[in-house]
Amino acid sequence: MTTGHDGAVGEQGGLFGHPPSGVPADASTRGTPLAARMRPRSLDELVGQEHLVGPGTPLRRAIESDGLTHSIILWGPPGSGKTSLAAIIARSTRAHFETLSAVLAGVADIRRVVAEARRRRAAGRRTILFVDEIHRFNRAQQDALLPHVEDGTVVLVGATTENPFFEVVGPLLSRARVLQLRPLEPHHVRQILERALSDPERGLGRMPVQITSEALDYLAAAAEGDARNALNALEMAVGAAMQERCGREGGEAGPAVVDLQRARHAMQRRSPRYDRTGDEHYDTISAFIKSVRGSDPDAALFWLARMMRAGEDPRFVMRRLLILAAEDVGLADPQAVVVTAACARALEWVGLPEAQYHLALATLYLALAPKSNSTGAYFEALADLERLGQQEVPDHLKDAHRDAARMGHGRDYLYPHDFPGHWVAQAYLPEALRGRRYYRPSDQGDEPRLYRQLLERRGESGQGRDPAHEA
Repeated sequence: MTTGHDGAVGEQGGLFGHPPSGVPADASTRGTPLAARMRPRSLDELVGQEHLVGPGTPLRRAIESDGLTHSIILWGPPGSGKTSLAAIIARSTRAHFETLSAVLAGVADIRRVVAEARRRRAAGRRTILFVDEIHRFNRAQQDALLPHVEDGTVVLVGATTENPFFEVVGPLLSRARVLQLRPLEPHHVRQILERALSDPERGLGRMPVQITSEALDYLAAAAEGDARNALNALEMAVGAAMQERCGREGGEAGPAVVDLQRARHAMQRRSPRYDRTGDEHYDTISAFIKSVRGSDPDAALFWLARMMRAGEDPRFVMRRLLILAAEDVGLADPQAVVVTAACARALEWVGLPEAQYHLALATLYLALAPKSNSTGAYFEALADLERLGQQEVPDHLKDAHRDAARMGHGRDYLYPHDFPGHWVAQAYLPEALRGRRYYRPSDQGDEPRLYRQLLERRGESGQGRDPAHEA
């Protein structure tokens, strides 16, 4: 599905539609959502994204001079202004501006757009192609677009809510500049809401509406950076208030009032911006694990709540906690893995929602526990194995049940339980690694005690030695 637009002419269709000049907004846009009517018409009207289109930025200069000749991909969360920025480019350019929806378009649509762009190019005119939700194009569709972006037949403007470094093929990505849009701040969203309330042509400025400051603050915060969501909620709240006003006795008894309660009703509980296979999934679990490792129980509980509210698999979270119990707490608190494993078992028995207690218990225990990453010594041993190859097992450590008589396997092995303290000094490493030390304890929790015991057995002095930096 496509729509075309020839440069700066005022009448646009489809995705970037606005009423023709001189036609009252209430007549030409009847039924059009407020969010669509209030789409910014210029860079000066665009709220937020100052890092991309603020004064003096390269993108702003390119748009204002009609010098956008390099393909770009606009990456950002819903309602952050990707489509609005594309609409501003459409209004500003003298090039032909074409749009494709990746949800509806196929390879045939791409070929048709490219064929038309070639004819325009032969006549000396550029074509800018906007592809909305470009991540929805499969590899074949992206490959079909690639050569025409590369040879300049079209300048691509893509928009996506997904990480383009994972969702867009490498060759196409290398020919475009990725521009990341940030979620709008609450003060940005409030500014957009206030503009909609005061605009008499496209907004609600002609309606007898009174909205409380608390209601505006709530809508701006609850939208979570999504201007479209905030405008939709405002429109719903105002509509409900107007219906109530019309139902009053006399019909014209004062303005329609949008208070905090009405704003709450209009702003339905949003599905969190979270995808189990996308950036939000990986970024949130990363923040969670780093908070637990960093011994911040408050932050850890916050990120846990965010994941649970978004519908994350609780077993995935518990698996990560089990890993952390060994990797980051380890011998500083040997009970950490026991407690976490018990919580994991409880999760399987209890299930959600009650198992949220067990997730919280494991999270708090590990966040508050002393930390040690000494178990990572295993990977140093693994690296030595890769470096030196298979090493011969010393004869005294070999199995004595089969070849003791003929080969001497197991001869001279010292059985520790035959000695005081159930310990005796003897070599356990291959000859090439004699004296190698992998285990370096932390100075946290139980580990210093365990390390002192090791040093005493070895007959080594622990005085003046820092167990956290033991070589």
